[in-house]
Amino acid sequence: MTPIVRFAPSPTGYIHIGNTRTALFNWLFALKNGGQMVLRFDDTDVERSKTEYVEAIAEDVEWLGIKPFRVEYQSKRFAEYAAAAERLKAAGLLYPCYETAEELDLKRKLRLARRLPPVYGRDALKLSDEDKAKLEAEGKRPHWRFLLPNFKDDPFAPVRTEVHWDDLVRGPETVDLASLSDPVLIREDGTYLYTFTSVVDDIDMNITHIIRGDDHVTNSGVQISIFEAMGAKSPQLGHHNLLTTATGEGLSKRTSALSVGSLRRAGYEPMAVASLAVLTGTSENVVAMPDMNALAAIFDPASTSKSSSKFDPADLDALNRALIHAMPFSDAKDRLAALGIQGDDAEAFWLAVRSNLTFVSDAAQWWAIVKNGPASDEPLADEDRDFVRAAFDVLPSEPWNHETWKSWTDAVKVQSGRKGKGLFMPLRIALTGRSSGPELADLLPLLGREGTLARRP
Repeated sequence: MTPIVRFAPSPTGYIHIGNTRTALFNWLFALKNGGQMVLRFDDTDVERSKTEYVEAIAEDVEWLGIKPFRVEYQSKRFAEYAAAAERLKAAGLLYPCYETAEELDLKRKLRLARRLPPVYGRDALKLSDEDKAKLEAEGKRPHWRFLLPNFKDDPFAPVRTEVHWDDLVRGPETVDLASLSDPVLIREDGTYLYTFTSVVDDIDMNITHIIRGDDHVTNSGVQISIFEAMGAKSPQLGHHNLLTTATGEGLSKRTSALSVGSLRRAGYEPMAVASLAVLTGTSENVVAMPDMNALAAIFDPASTSKSSSKFDPADLDALNRALIHAMPFSDAKDRLAALGIQGDDAEAFWLAVRSNLTFVSDAAQWWAIVKNGPASDEPLADEDRDFVRAAFDVLPSEPWNHETWKSWTDAVKVQSGRKGKGLFMPLRIALTGRSSGPELADLLPLLGREGTLARRP
């Protein structure tokens, strides 16, 4: 059987790095096991779901290198949900309830006061057809609850009913259905909740494995019961730990904290983001993997910690630098051209500067230095001006190559008696306007003798 997983974001905001962790866990699982992934937009919240979020999520997924084999929208599947609901109603497993939120809250408080679990007591099961008709005549509309299979003969006498599964991430898991309220699957306004629509979709789309955040562990007991009630076998489940901000706060689409789009716009490489999102909170060292196949090769959901992990964007810089420093010109060529970096010396320039960049876009600053003259970041000290002027008098003749810098500084050393930092730093500042940067042995051939002489103070 071909493994089929799914990433099912709700397009009510931009996805953040926590959502991305879920998407990547599913995609890497599919890659590693020869499977496929469905991108499914859970857009049944008509008021909050927006086309702009759908488009942004699709763009983020593509940028990360995730390649779903099909895209689905829950908003186009209401007929399927209605049919499934009718089947559950006919089986007596979906029943109408008429309590208001205030009435339910009061019932919870009364149960707590009697030292009973604060679960729904199934009072609506006692309503006769006449009772229901009277309530609806008064203008009340029911919400519909799924009758959990946590009793033997009497639904008002629930007994411990354990649901077990071998979690892909957490290992053996158990949920006691007796500790849960019958879940609401359909609201008063007729809209469906995720708990229900997700199961219907997973059955219809032949989902074999579900990997999601560990905030869904308790939901799993309920959903396994719904799968079975609908005559289907539950997919294998996996629940990874959640990511927080560096200060331990939860991530939210509403605040756009650590959104994938913001990281992309900041210039981070997709594999830097993917590597940190996946490897944080696992037993693997957090290093920048060169591509998805390499990340999939070391991906093991079972190596994930059970406690939440902090995602620090500052860690992205080191990973991004590692990827940039190893990036071949062929991968950077089009992006450099978009920055105006092109021509016969573009490749030599890239190879010279890449080891000093955090982002590809940083190359533009060095291109300006090579082509237009030194930056103004670091002024040349007055006491070094005569030394630098004299140094320019002993510039080697052309042609220039990688050995020219050594030949020149050897001559300057003999001429001036200077060595070490006192020799090299003033020359670097005179040539680039910066106290650090790419190897001057690599930059000097790009400047050329005429371009170098033009920088004489």
